[in-house]
Amino acid sequence: MNTNIKIDSFGKRLKTMLKVDFRRMFTMPTVWIMLGVSLALPILILVMTSFVGGTTSETGEAVATFTNVWQAIGSTGGAMSMDITSMCNINLLYFLVAIFVCLFVGEDFRSGYVKNLFTVRSKKLDYVLSKTIVLFVAATGMFVLYFIGAMIGGGIAGLSFDLAAVDASVGGIIACMISKVFFALVFVSIALTLATVGKARLWLSILGSLAAGMLLFTMIPMMTPLNSGVFNVVLCVLGGPLFAAGLGTVSNVILNKTSLV
Repeated sequence: MNTNIKIDSFGKRLKTMLKVDFRRMFTMPTVWIMLGVSLALPILILVMTSFVGGTTSETGEAVATFTNVWQAIGSTGGAMSMDITSMCNINLLYFLVAIFVCLFVGEDFRSGYVKNLFTVRSKKLDYVLSKTIVLFVAATGMFVLYFIGAMIGGGIAGLSFDLAAVDASVGGIIACMISKVFFALVFVSIALTLATVGKARLWLSILGSLAAGMLLFTMIPMMTPLNSGVFNVVLCVLGGPLFAAGLGTVSNVILNKTSLV
């Protein structure tokens, strides 16, 4: 009897899992829809809100609207306000990312893909790690496209691109975007964990992810202000992966302790 059974290394298993996940993701219409929405959303917001500029509400107060394109990326105050420029900026993408995570992972359970996957070759930790990386890449693409869309929308709406007007700089904008992208790992990992709980029950994972996102939403302006610096970048670049690692462990435990249906 041959006892020389070949066992794939962790690196080889992860590489194979990543290859499969990337191929599956980029052949799904959902990811292209989400990327398209990420590009179109800021254009629609900036162009449509420019039509209400200068108007007044029923109380006689001026309607707050975008006057500077960088308001679509964030604010410098670090505090969450309730006007349109704070509620309808790039931070909306965190909810879109959470929904996409639930859709992508939920399809694995709905189709029976995970049951077959874990039966024939993959370990649950490999699955969680691969999903986290692949979905983080998708989230990064969504944020980049939103930024491009904001520049296009700002140009169409005739908004100011003056950085000094919003107390920001080129370096601050770059640091802000890096911080926002890595902070997305928090939303990816939360949604991934809840998706492993909800499994094929997509409604449950989406509702749970959106509820968790609402609790974290007020933290985003403080963690990723428009005038971000090295501290914000380090905090998000280190904190995001650490948070993802912690919740990834939880997701692995859930998959090991519950049925795959």
